[in-house]
Amino acid sequence: MNLPLQLCQEVHAECVRSVLKIQINRPAQKNALSLAMYQSLADALAWAQTADEVRVVRITGSGDSFTAGNDLADFMSAPELTQDHPARQFMRAVMGLHKPLVAEVNGAAVGIGTTLLLHCDLVYACEDAFFQLPFVKLGLCPEFGASALLAERVGVARAREMLMLGEPILAPDAHRFGLINEVYSDERLEGEVDWVCRELVNRPPQALAVTKHLLRAGDQIDLEAVIEAELVEFAKCLNGDECRAAVQKIMSGNKTPGNK
Repeated sequence: MNLPLQLCQEVHAECVRSVLKIQINRPAQKNALSLAMYQSLADALAWAQTADEVRVVRITGSGDSFTAGNDLADFMSAPELTQDHPARQFMRAVMGLHKPLVAEVNGAAVGIGTTLLLHCDLVYACEDAFFQLPFVKLGLCPEFGASALLAERVGVARAREMLMLGEPILAPDAHRFGLINEVYSDERLEGEVDWVCRELVNRPPQALAVTKHLLRAGDQIDLEAVIEAELVEFAKCLNGDECRAAVQKIMSGNKTPGNK
């Protein structure tokens, strides 16, 4: 079924057999997220939270990328990260989702393309996928709780390396570090995620929701406070000279943010 929502053309969403599949569909720009895309993603997730017909949410990209992260030119057009900023709405919608969230990483996952995965319940990637957090390279700081969650997931030493150096991590290494659940060939990825989603649909939904809540409750950090502190610093960086110089360099070279 189609959603009773008006989404932007770069975000496709359809609910089939109780699985809401959300696809980021801006392949020419490596699925870089504009403000309009953030808003559509937030709206789709908010709808999924209350829709009885949705039992599982699955998010993926199109082409050869999951997402290259923020469309920096568009993001810098609204540098004030107010409470109703589309990116904030998206983060709240992800964190507020009580239903299983499965990520099908079909390619490059850069910036929030990687930090989002820290909030997903299950993450599967293709062999060609890579994961990169180039915040410092862009004159920025981590977001979406990555300054705390990443160390919990991959260890402090690895988290420092990923966040401070910002070099890409290949899918097999990401699996070995514990960032993702499994790696599959391009040919197998979609089918394997199909199976996982079907299995989740067949699980008792209340038990799944309670289990997800308890897993989150086990965190020893106030995640909302961490994210808020990150966003305060992120906004300062976004308006700073270092970020503007980095973005200008990218624009002049016509490179995606994750490119070296």
